[in-house]
Amino acid sequence: MSAVVAVIDDLRQESDELDALVSELDGPAWLGPTPAERWTVAHQIAHLSWTDEVALLAATEPDRFADEVAKALAAPDAFVDEAADALVAAHAPDALLARWREGRQRLEKVLRNAPDGARIPWYGPPMSVASMATARLMETWAHGQDVADALGVTRAPTVRLRHVARIGVRARDYAYAVRGITAPEEEFRVELHAPGGETIAYGPPDAAQRITGPLLDFCLLVTQRAHRSDLAVTAEGRDADQWLGIAQAFAGPPGPGRLPRAEQDGRR
Repeated sequence: MSAVVAVIDDLRQESDELDALVSELDGPAWLGPTPAERWTVAHQIAHLSWTDEVALLAATEPDRFADEVAKALAAPDAFVDEAADALVAAHAPDALLARWREGRQRLEKVLRNAPDGARIPWYGPPMSVASMATARLMETWAHGQDVADALGVTRAPTVRLRHVARIGVRARDYAYAVRGITAPEEEFRVELHAPGGETIAYGPPDAAQRITGPLLDFCLLVTQRAHRSDLAVTAEGRDADQWLGIAQAFAGPPGPGRLPRAEQDGRR
């Protein structure tokens, strides 16, 4: 099995898992708040639907996708929220769910049939098919975590998280750049403990700057779904420690992140 097929298969499984989480919800539950400010469960699914559709547009009609990039540049802090708000306003929950299902199936078909070496334009540099599928999986998992948190559901971590971790590691220098900070020249060693006991590693084994911890916790950190103080991810070295405070696996401006759990509890 090729690496491209493997990540697309994992993307489908990740999407199906989230689909199962929301498919039986009633109307009021769709309007329940999630940890993302102002976003309901419906907003989370609307965002995934919209990004799948935009990714499909980028893969099939790059000239039209360029118009979407122009919209994003004109309102960088608002275009994502505006897109989610528009879909939530336009669709009842069952119609929104159907739209997400249709869009992700169409995108999957296009990604599976893309020619070898294809590059897909995006809001940053163009991406390979495997990278696009990885990015979609990362977003699906991260927004699925918001939904799970809203519903009080604990999801068992899977080996699919290796894709999220990989994009988080590869985005290290981007996290610095988006904050106007010069990234360190040296590579870091990242060692993560997967659910089945496997160690997933990136970077030189003898690197002075090191990150270690559970795979799940690292993924929660780089998607900014939990505060660093609530996670068992540790750093050795000043630069590695700085990175853990700014890491992000997603494109766009730095997110506000999440408050420490103790502060969240204090606000309830």
